[in-house]
Amino acid sequence: MPGLILLKNGRVIDPVNGIDQIHDVLIADGRISAVAPPGTLPGQPECVVYDLQGKWVVPGLIDMHVHLREPGQEYKETIETGTRAAAAGGFTAVAAMPNTKPVNDNQTVTVFILAKAAEAGFARVYPVGAISSGSKGDHLAEFGELRQAGAVGVTDDGLPVGNSQLMRRALEYAGDHDLLVISHAEEMTLSHSGAMNDGPLATRLGLRGIPHIAEEIMVYRDLALAEFTGRPIHIAHVSTRESLALIRRAKERGVAVTAESAPHYFTLTEMAVDGYNTLAKMNPPLRTEADVAAVREALRDGTLDAIATDHAPHGELDKDMEFDLAANGIIGLETAVPLTLQLVRENQLDARRMVELLSVNPARILGVGGGSLSVGVPADITVIDPERKFVFSGESIQSKSRNSPFLGWEMQGKAVLTIMGGRITWQELLSS
Repeated sequence: MPGLILLKNGRVIDPVNGIDQIHDVLIADGRISAVAPPGTLPGQPECVVYDLQGKWVVPGLIDMHVHLREPGQEYKETIETGTRAAAAGGFTAVAAMPNTKPVNDNQTVTVFILAKAAEAGFARVYPVGAISSGSKGDHLAEFGELRQAGAVGVTDDGLPVGNSQLMRRALEYAGDHDLLVISHAEEMTLSHSGAMNDGPLATRLGLRGIPHIAEEIMVYRDLALAEFTGRPIHIAHVSTRESLALIRRAKERGVAVTAESAPHYFTLTEMAVDGYNTLAKMNPPLRTEADVAAVREALRDGTLDAIATDHAPHGELDKDMEFDLAANGIIGLETAVPLTLQLVRENQLDARRMVELLSVNPARILGVGGGSLSVGVPADITVIDPERKFVFSGESIQSKSRNSPFLGWEMQGKAVLTIMGGRITWQELLSS
């Protein structure tokens, strides 16, 4: 059982409880025991003390979109290495997408993932099951079985649900089983064989483009289905300004929609792939400066509810090939905090909004615990040093894979202490 930990003199940012001030936090028996002004909590000799002056103490970060690859592709990532990378990035919980081998469309795979996560002990893992059996888009998976086993949502992420009737039924039945439906919005007849954003750069590089409407058409369809069924939907990895406009208008009409984007979509443009850089190849692809600006505005105004990494590890050989054939996706768990903090430094977001996007809202959307520092809840806590500078290098990466366009970047802001259930899962600080 975890012992006593006292976090002293940190800037406690807890939007749920309306706290943004210097406080001490006492952890006892794995739970938050007290949150109070400095010096008011009684000292105890067996307490491990951390002086966090200049650092932020926030509810444990939750990444609602990761690919852990296990079972089936352990050479890219395992549940152990992926959750260790999560802890190093400040995440106390992650939602695992179902495109494993075999696909997580049944109780057996869900139970396996949960057992492996418990064995590793670095972060809570919330399995997300497949919408369709085998993610083939033919018929629905067994939602009741998935929910009973511990799944929190369903998606065919990596593939869209092309059949509109199947997506309608998914929304209806998922609601009956208290499962979140997550939409991978892509019209495959428009994106098929595409390798990057459609436009002049793709033409110059001789690459087939993926037009922005490939995303927007499916966003429109899934919003329409959510409105028709009266059931909630979550739109994953939003990348275009018109998708955001559609989501914004749907929210204004009262549609039960939430949405996420990823740090690479508010940091990089399509120019990152110039020179055939496969480390910047992803789906949906990196877009234009106007799209980046729209994502930033949507994070600010509430159109986007969450920042999720879409952590997608790949082996070196998966990326070291012709651009057209290279795998899509990048790792993101260990760069999300500094990249989001860059928006705070640029006054695009404030600290409270950052915590909402990375902790409060993911917990609410997934319907899981976390997202606050309320007394009595499990002590899932992230300590961030907003001034900590480091170079993101392959040697420091905890993930099993190294596929990131941010390699070699000098970054500012880092998770330096991650606590899950009162137990330290990542530490770059010494106790006093």
